[in-house]
Amino acid sequence: MRVRQAANPAALDDMALARLCADREPAAVRHLLTANNQRLFRAAWSILKDRNEAEEAVQAAYLKAFGRIDQFEGRSALSTWLTRIVVNEALERLRAIRRRTTHLEAEGVSVLNTYREALMRGSEPAAPDAALAQRQLRDLIERAVADLPAAFRAVFVLREVEGMSVRETAEALGLEPATVKTRLLRARRKLQEALAPEVRSALEGAFPFAGVDCERMTARVLAALQIE
Repeated sequence: MRVRQAANPAALDDMALARLCADREPAAVRHLLTANNQRLFRAAWSILKDRNEAEEAVQAAYLKAFGRIDQFEGRSALSTWLTRIVVNEALERLRAIRRRTTHLEAEGVSVLNTYREALMRGSEPAAPDAALAQRQLRDLIERAVADLPAAFRAVFVLREVEGMSVRETAEALGLEPATVKTRLLRARRKLQEALAPEVRSALEGAFPFAGVDCERMTARVLAALQIE
């Protein structure tokens, strides 16, 4: 039995929302996208460190997810299920990038350093009286996080920036909870060397993917699914 259209998709539980999305109910699909765009973008960026690659990974992951969302069983949160899909997509893309750049690695050029100049920037304009300070803080935070080892960076972004639980992070990355805790601790220690306490408190605002960026991703996926 299919779930009827709901006036407020945000009030649905994950199973009901997934069923409506499987039926391509526009309001439900749009809600799922806008509710998860930022988390999925952050997860993809934590692996790829490139804005364009991360956006492409998110779109591809959404299409894969919608292709089998009728199989969602609710064993984990729908957002965690989506995060795992985008993590796998990003890892596949990273492996492809590394294969394409083997000749650079042979010359001692790091694959990830190729993307250092393409670090993500904020998508929403800051308030006029704080634009410069906010931009400087974000740049400092993003550079420090980008310099973390890959294994630590993904855990840190999902736990500290996105606010996922240890269990959700472990499930999304295919790790043991104890490993998540250990990597997060090591990531924090490394960042303490680069970030003052008052700067670390600004992490919640880092890596934004909202406003125009969020709307654009939603429009792209809706168009791919042929939903108006």
